[in-house]
Amino acid sequence: MTSGTLAILIATLILAQILLALWFKLRSGRGADSPPALPDVQPGMALRTAQDTMQQAPAWNGFRAFRVTKREQENEAGDIISFYLQPEQPMQLPPFKPGQYLSVRLLPPQVTENPDHPLTRCYSLSDRPHSEHYRISVKRIPGGRASNYLHEKVPVGARLMVKAPSGAFHLIDQPARPQVLIAGGIGITPMLSMLYSLLDRDFQRDIWLFYGVRNGREAIMLPRLRELAEYHPRFHLQLCFSRPAPEDRPGIDFQHAGHVDAQLLRAELPLNRYHFYLCGPAALMQSLVPGLEDLGVSGEDIHFETFGPATIKRSPQVPKHTATAQPANWQVDFQHSGQSATWDSSQGNLLNFIEAQGIAVDSACRSGSCGSCQTRVVSGHVAYPQMPDTEIEAGHCLLCVGRPDSDLTLAL
Repeated sequence: MTSGTLAILIATLILAQILLALWFKLRSGRGADSPPALPDVQPGMALRTAQDTMQQAPAWNGFRAFRVTKREQENEAGDIISFYLQPEQPMQLPPFKPGQYLSVRLLPPQVTENPDHPLTRCYSLSDRPHSEHYRISVKRIPGGRASNYLHEKVPVGARLMVKAPSGAFHLIDQPARPQVLIAGGIGITPMLSMLYSLLDRDFQRDIWLFYGVRNGREAIMLPRLRELAEYHPRFHLQLCFSRPAPEDRPGIDFQHAGHVDAQLLRAELPLNRYHFYLCGPAALMQSLVPGLEDLGVSGEDIHFETFGPATIKRSPQVPKHTATAQPANWQVDFQHSGQSATWDSSQGNLLNFIEAQGIAVDSACRSGSCGSCQTRVVSGHVAYPQMPDTEIEAGHCLLCVGRPDSDLTLAL
């Protein structure tokens, strides 16, 4: 063998080793069904998120089959589980706006008594956008048909029917103003998506997270949140425990005893103009939204989503969505229950109005996306100040975004 041939052979072997090392490095990164970590970068570096780099794959219509590729318990209490979902038929997932949710349809007879009317629930996406999978984090609610079924009967490999991401509550493209994320209980899930996306793309702005739970056992992903706060100097984590456990140490395991309220925000936040994002139970929202306005925060800087029925009273200067027609004293009759009531426009939509009459209605998104509150109209007309995302069957109406446009009889 000549020296030239030997040199070529050695060079070939070296190149092969380099390529093999690169291949192993890629393989050992993150699998399609494993939770991604934020990139290992130095503060001050600006990054592009997966949403920026992903091709804009189109959203699909209706429900599509997904498989659960991973389940992960997210708190010490064991009542929050994350489900990682991948499409049954390979496809590039469309990106979503941090804060949006997935509509999940459940068909088993253990969940719904009427197989022709499947149970639909909306769960916030709890991660930044990825092209391989979605993640939802579900809290088990005592007596909750959907959450108990997901926790008990949906293992890895199970099939779920999923609608494309939607929802009007999400991060808004805007100048680099400081962000304040406020969450109560499981309302943390859309905030996680917002937080991860903000930290992924921008180290230059201050980000505050005020997270209220009863104690450390109930808090979701607590070690991860503390790790992010320690690593990112401009991320300020404020944990508020309303009923600290004996092992919860003030000033170490949590910063504040009690609930998140406007006075706490006033005391902790430096004087500045912020964008506020709020999500949580009705009591938190009914206190904080008007409380922020009383502190002089402009309505355009307050963005919120409520879990469950709630009416948020806002200051008069805050713009409201109103119907094109003037409010009228329409009579609303409920065929099955035999009840009647006069339309109260302050309720905002038919779903709130009906729940105020003590009539139970199956609902999920409360924003016109999932279709679970669709109800047959016996007589009369329903108007929509904003057109819903979901299709409405002939002879039916969508209660969560509809208002009477005449006297009305509903099959309830």
